[in-house]
Amino acid sequence: MLTVIGSVQTRSFRVLWCLEELGLNYNHQIERPHSEAVNALNPLKQVPILRDGDATLTDSLAILHYLTDREGRLTYPAGSVERAMLDARINFVLSEIEAPLWLSTRHSYVLPKERRRSEAKAVAIEDFRDAEAKFATLLGEGEYFAGDEFTIADIIAGHCIGWATNAEFEPRAELTSYFERLRARPAWTRARKE
Repeated sequence: MLTVIGSVQTRSFRVLWCLEELGLNYNHQIERPHSEAVNALNPLKQVPILRDGDATLTDSLAILHYLTDREGRLTYPAGSVERAMLDARINFVLSEIEAPLWLSTRHSYVLPKERRRSEAKAVAIEDFRDAEAKFATLLGEGEYFAGDEFTIADIIAGHCIGWATNAEFEPRAELTSYFERLRARPAWTRARKE
């Protein structure tokens, strides 16, 4: 049985959403980063964690690739041009969209107070503005971010746009419209329940 360890307020949501989209059975163990249970399973003290039998996997992207490659859905075959394009879109989201969100989050409440920099959020929003313009260009008129079908690129992008919305980055209209389409998916709603 698959077990997801983490909370929906973290990157664990990506894994929960993917499992719901795939229609797989799983258990959800709600844990915060640095909890005793998390520390025992991940030396980085981070979530998500996926337990699959004796295997323990960490990192949301690694887990998404594991699940979708195993099931042959929400991805493209390894070695295909479509897979390379999917990976490029995912890498863009993680390096250009998620990075400023994580910078802002770290300096808002993750880092010890003496290490936080009040100017970090303004810098992060500026970087996010540059990245969201690129995202809108890549999305174009498409319904999904990496082709004609919903994929894990949409899971990661949707999670990050939701994060940006909650962090009051005020994403531009193209991203908000895309995000609303993703939020309308039944699997999104099922994954949000804790």
